This record gives sequence, structure tokens and C-alpha cells, in this order.
Amino acid sequence: MLSRDPWLYKILTEGRGLGFKRVISAATILEASHAKVNRARWDFVLSELRIEPVSVDIAREGAELLRSTGLSGHKYAIDAMVAATAMRQPGPVIMLTSDVDDMAKLCDKRVRFIGL
Repeated sequence: MLSRDPWLYKILTEGRGLGFKRVISAATILEASHAKVNRARWDFVLSELRIEPVSVDIAREGAELLRSTGLSGHKYAIDAMVAATAMRQPGPVIMLTSDVDDMAKLCDKRVRFIGL
């Protein structure tokens, strides 16, 4: 979204008009933030989303996802928190992700993926 991809921008803005809940894990903010991100664009994107906090329950659910899939370590920690957040949303859930393979391992079948 931050790269000004017209397709992603359309999903973001039209989703609002169609009544889609556009949710992001607070963990994703940390994961996607870096010095090259345009701050104004970043703030706009975040203003269009509902940001779900990473709670103790989300962390525990993420840890259980790691245990149940055999994944571990900080490489998968943010993915597990994002997956736990996604699975708490009422279905159907569509996740935009650059890591379809790992997210598919962590999420249940209600979650569908669009690779970025």
C-alpha cells in the first residue's frame, strides 16, 4: 500500500464503501515501519484501518499457533500474532500478505490469502 500500488489503494478505499472491515494487527505496524516509508502515506493508510492491539490473549494464541505448527523463534513471532488477530475476526477473512506460505501454516481454513 505504501508503494502507491493502485490495486492496493483501490482495495483500501473501496473496501470502506463496501462495508468491509479492514483490520491490521498493531504488530504489523512495527514490522512494516522503516526509514524509507513515506510518513504521510503511512499515516493515511493507518487512518483507513482498524488497528487491533496485541494483547496477552493474542500473544498466547500466537504462541499456541507456533507450538501446533512446529514453527518457533522471532522469525515467526509477528506472523503468529497477525494470524491470531486474523482468526479472531468474523469470517470470511481475506488476508493480504507477502508471506502466504507461512501464514497458511498458521491460520485456519476460514482465512483466505492474497499474495502481495
